[in-house]
Amino acid sequence: MSPLAWIALTSLAAWLWLLLGQGFFWRTDQRLPRRTAPADWPSVVIVVPARDEADVLPESLPSLLRQTYPGRAAVVLVDDGSTDGTGELARKLGEQCDGLPLTVTSPGEPEPGWTGKLWALRHGIALARTLRPEYLLLTDADIAHEPDSLSELVAAARSNGLDLVSQMARLRVATGWERLVVPAFVYFFAQLYPFRWINREPARATAAAGGCVLLRTETAVRAEIPESVRQAVIDDVAVARAVRRAGGRVWLGLAERVDSVRPYPRLADLWRMVSRSAYAQLRHSPLLLLGTVVGLAVLYLAPPVAVCAATVPGVHGSAVAGWSGLLAWAVMTATYVPMLRYYRQTLWLAPLLPLTALLYLLMTVDSAVQHHRGRGAAWKGRTYSRPEAAPDR
Repeated sequence: MSPLAWIALTSLAAWLWLLLGQGFFWRTDQRLPRRTAPADWPSVVIVVPARDEADVLPESLPSLLRQTYPGRAAVVLVDDGSTDGTGELARKLGEQCDGLPLTVTSPGEPEPGWTGKLWALRHGIALARTLRPEYLLLTDADIAHEPDSLSELVAAARSNGLDLVSQMARLRVATGWERLVVPAFVYFFAQLYPFRWINREPARATAAAGGCVLLRTETAVRAEIPESVRQAVIDDVAVARAVRRAGGRVWLGLAERVDSVRPYPRLADLWRMVSRSAYAQLRHSPLLLLGTVVGLAVLYLAPPVAVCAATVPGVHGSAVAGWSGLLAWAVMTATYVPMLRYYRQTLWLAPLLPLTALLYLLMTVDSAVQHHRGRGAAWKGRTYSRPEAAPDR
């Protein structure tokens, strides 16, 4: 057989294993577990780190202030050195909304060894703890919550004895590029961190989604959050690992009532979103980068290449390569369909997953190039040249 036929067969074997052996990552049924309303609702403080978020704050912050939570709750927004009037706007929105009390504060520039978001969380959590809450809800400034979102999260945590409950917010999908790239972002994340593996005991994987993390305060103190993960760029995974190391139970699933309102209308916007942290996820390892590139090429690019090669007359082994590639492509497409349905997108996008994977491959390589040029993980005017991905200490 030709080398292409062997590669296509390898891809097919890998996809069959992923279909059945990777925690059924492609299924989208991991939603909030069964829950009952607690007899006594615990107190909660919502902590929102925000840097230059004036564009999205009018949609997201009121959704937090208007939570219909039966217990005592409050909101702390940490203005992380914004230059667009985020803090002033937050105060104005707090005055206009008749809901939960809002405190707006600013910690100043991060100390050495801290990433900006975690520096803001440190300040916000410290202020929140003066109110002695049983739980902290850590949520991003671009995340909008339905009015009962907080109640559902707390009920799930209490009913199931969970120390950390996280939901992967439904990201905005409106433009053509968002339709092509965004559902795949969550699909790839679930492939890397199968939700079933995270949610069972004993766990085989650990992760969280930073946009929505309900955390028991006692566990946060025991896990030394955020000090123990202060350099992390992939802060959600780092926080979940710290919680699990401290003996806490972690749960992660897809959201039904939590949505991101941040737009990514252009490919350049999506490219920055992915490339700013992709190489950090690989722990800045050239070997892991090489393995990722080869893996993506074999899994996602080889099948359509093999199918195309089968149409070339006289190519040795083209029939084996073509059929193997076609079957691998079919399995790949089928596993992507549930995520497209979750995002309410047309299913004709499913066969285009190899094209999306190629974009992600290029974004990952670009992330490594930017790192070695000294630009590191850049976000909103800050650059972290050698941050940690998710420290294990």
